[in-house]
Amino acid sequence: MGNSRESAFDLLPAIDLHGGRVVRLLRGDYGAVTTYGDDPAALAESFVAAGARWLHVVDLDGARDPASRQTSLVAAIIARVGDRAAVEVAGGLRDDRAVEASIEAGAARVILGTAALRNPAFAGRLAERFGAERIAVALDVRDGHAVGQGWVQGAAGSPAAETLTRLADLGIRTFEVTAIDRDGTLDGPDLALLGDLVRLRRGAIVASAGIASAADVTAVRALGCAGAIVGRALYEGHLTLEEALAAAL
Repeated sequence: MGNSRESAFDLLPAIDLHGGRVVRLLRGDYGAVTTYGDDPAALAESFVAAGARWLHVVDLDGARDPASRQTSLVAAIIARVGDRAAVEVAGGLRDDRAVEASIEAGAARVILGTAALRNPAFAGRLAERFGAERIAVALDVRDGHAVGQGWVQGAAGSPAAETLTRLADLGIRTFEVTAIDRDGTLDGPDLALLGDLVRLRRGAIVASAGIASAADVTAVRALGCAGAIVGRALYEGHLTLEEALAAAL
């Protein structure tokens, strides 16, 4: 499988799924949805054909309600490109069986969110079972606190640095960090937040939210991040995948 896990920096095009379509939310608001396509597997194919070696696939329906997970659609994406690129999967993976099913479907890495925040030991146990390279945690940050529950306003959270440290102590080695107020805005990444977490030196930090240009990719790489997730900028033509990949080298 053509993945870049051994490289210093990974560029991950995002494919967010809602109702079977490719969408982006604005700041995690399910009422502010922009649709970009109705064939996610074909989009995944186009990203891989353009040189992507990782894909970041998020089941937004599952993130809001695990009973609504788009399992077959995610599996179809993996089946389409998993022999040529590593596909990481997020959204509604809150128990052993859901995580196991994603890995059995071919996910190279599973991203835990709400479940890891509520029960860090759950994340640690999965990292021990499947290997730290297969289990990562999403730190979706609002006002300095990592929150879950699909980013619903008012969701409880804990300080991001404390949360990361607690999870690192349990064996988590990769953290995907989203500044919720930047998500989908194209306003640039939250370099202060990312820098604070990188400086903890407790795991690899993958930057998400706000990236709009090759310069943004370069900035998070220079900061010491291990990768960057890019979404809306690709869909709206602010940044080509080729430009993003070149900046990641």
